[in-house]
Order: sequence, then C-alpha cells, then structure tokens
Amino acid sequence: MPAVFLKDRSLLLVSGAEAQSFLQNLITTDITSLEPDEARPGALLTPQGKILFDFMIWQDGDGFTIETDADQRDGLLKRLTMYKLRAAVTLALSAEQGVTVSWGEDGDEIENGQGVRDSRFAKAGVTLIRRAGKHGDGAQALYDALRIRHGIVTSGSDFALQDAFPHDVLMDFNGGLSFRKGCYVGQEVVSRMQHRGTARRRVVTVSATTALPGTGTEITAAGRPVGTLGSVEDGHGLAIVRIDRAGAAMAAGTPLLAGDIAVSLVLPAWSGLAFPTSADEANA
Repeated sequence: MPAVFLKDRSLLLVSGAEAQSFLQNLITTDITSLEPDEARPGALLTPQGKILFDFMIWQDGDGFTIETDADQRDGLLKRLTMYKLRAAVTLALSAEQGVTVSWGEDGDEIENGQGVRDSRFAKAGVTLIRRAGKHGDGAQALYDALRIRHGIVTSGSDFALQDAFPHDVLMDFNGGLSFRKGCYVGQEVVSRMQHRGTARRRVVTVSATTALPGTGTEITAAGRPVGTLGSVEDGHGLAIVRIDRAGAAMAAGTPLLAGDIAVSLVLPAWSGLAFPTSADEANA
C-alpha cells in the first residue's frame, strides 16, 4: 500500500456544542450525513457561488477536522472566525503538520481508528486513506498520478480559487455539494445552476502520445479556446474544459490541441457525464 506524505496540507479543528450547525449553515458539504470513518470534500463559497476555500472534512470526536492547503489555512481560519460571532464554537490549529495518504485494498488503518476514507476516490473505486501527520515517504508523484488517472482535482494545480464554481470541479458528483440541506453561503447560485442544468465547465482527463506541455497551457479546437491544462504527469493530465465546445469539436472531427500537441479528453467514468454526441446537441 503506497503511503505519501503531503507536507503542504494543514489541519483546522472545529469543536464545541454548535460546531455541527455552524458548519452546516456555512459550507457546501452536508456534514450531518458524514460516516464516522469518511472524509468528504467541501468548500466555502463567495456570495456569487465561486470557491473561496476548498478542503476535506471529517468527524473528529464531537467536532470536525478540516484539511486544507497550507497556503489557505490562515485565510480560512480568519474567515471562519468572522462568521463565528457568538456561536458556541472553538476554532484551533492542529499540532499535526501535513497529511499522509495511502491507498490499496487494505483498510487496517481505518479499523484501528487511524485514518478516514476519502469519498472522492471511493467514487472511483479506490480505497484511499487520509491520516494526519507523517506515516510514509512515498514520492508525491505517485499520488498525483493516481489523482490524474481518476479525475480528482486540487486547487492551485488544477483551478484557481475564486475562479471556479463547485460544478466545474465535479463537487455535485463527489459528495462535496449538497442540494438538500438548508442555505449556506453561495447556495442560491449553485442551486440555480443545478436546477437549470447550465454547468458547462467540467473536469476531464487528458492524454497524448507524447509528453504534455505544462500546467496552464490552453486547450483549443480550430483555434477556439476549450479549456486549460492543470496537473500534468508526462503524457497524462487534468483539465477543466467547456464540454459543449469539446463535444462539438469531437462530433465534427476537429482535433483538440494542448499547445501544438494533439490530445484526447475523457470525462471521469464515476461522474456519469458524457460529451454531447452531435454538433447540434453540443450547440443546443
């Protein structure tokens, strides 16, 4: 079972009598349905419905642990503190630094109460365990390759904060976005997108017969922008693309290019999404 230490991850602890209601009314995740050994993705949105902070969240005793990128930690803590007001909630930084991820068929860590299952990978049929602290020394490239293979994005590498909606990064399919609970910041916008079916930007896996160009390279069809490359590992990568434009190009037999390299785009199977199957449907 590979084990990779992600040193640039930080942990926030949210506890207190009102911890659950405080978070439930603020973030995109329905934390009332969290299983005890489950970690789910989530986000705190802008009022316009874009991702301001993204994270993983799981139960921790009577409270919750939020795992986020180290660069987001202080900003997220400040924003949560601003919303706290007089709520019976305690916000603190964990003494643990970094997170170890391990994957495979062995679930001993969870059985021993030493980790939580990442629900994003579970959707893709992979048992991946997240555990605070350093418990392995595998190369991060192993984890990145696993993410890329299964269409699982991370902010910074694959999308910019305050530039993406939860639908863009498949939170409507990976458990990170609830449409059944009450209001939270940005909820009206994302609910309207869901109801109207207007989400057009989606995560895809990208492949080429040669090494892909770097993160940030534009993907085009007949000179028209379709999306942008995110994480890249040799001839494989991730991108967020306009699936209507990509579908139209595929239907018309127009090559898709990342820079000047021909690429193939595939929607993650676990999402259940498909590209439009004809030019007319793509342009509808």
